[in-house]
Amino acid sequence: MYHGITAYYKKHKSKNLIRMLELVISPEVFTYIVVPLLIFFTRVCDMTLDTLRVIFMSKGVQYLPAIIGFFEVIIWLVAIGQVMNNLTNAICYIAYGAGFATGTMIGMAIEERLSLGFVSVRFITNEDPVELMKFLRSHNYGVTSIDGEGGSGKVKMVFTIVKRQDLNNVIAIIKDFHPNAFYSVEEVKSVAEGVFPRQKSHRFFRWIDSRSYSPKGK
Repeated sequence: MYHGITAYYKKHKSKNLIRMLELVISPEVFTYIVVPLLIFFTRVCDMTLDTLRVIFMSKGVQYLPAIIGFFEVIIWLVAIGQVMNNLTNAICYIAYGAGFATGTMIGMAIEERLSLGFVSVRFITNEDPVELMKFLRSHNYGVTSIDGEGGSGKVKMVFTIVKRQDLNNVIAIIKDFHPNAFYSVEEVKSVAEGVFPRQKSHRFFRWIDSRSYSPKGK
């Protein structure tokens, strides 16, 4: 008898809960607010992961893009499934597009914040860059220079490969020594050997950088 009373109580309790939810969330609210919000947030997560996956692939990071892609496609299926179930709901289309754009911007912002990978910095000057090169080397930056011929005569081309997180610091040093020097910055997919300053960073970020850095013979 006790079990029968318990089952009866649970049955009516669940019915009351459903009725409360129906009162709080009407079919119109669910269709035009809850579903679009679900599509928007799942699309934001999907595109954030997609942007990071493409960036990691371009930097030559191994394994991580495949892991990100696994979760990305599952989240995408949830989003597209809701859109297909609500083809007559124009708000769902807007939420899908807004989530796509927002996720792309968030992914790029996260990648910029992480500052992963390496860049090649190359600058040209018609002045003597010896002091600048000594300063960079004293701070454990590898520097190479070659002679060149510019429009105004003899020039020195100096280039170095640095971690992206050090880029602003290196550019500031160049401008301090040679304010009028021409410089360019290019992405580097992978490097081998090299001299880089030691920095304290999270183990996860050191692992990502190690996927793009391949020391040989050391």
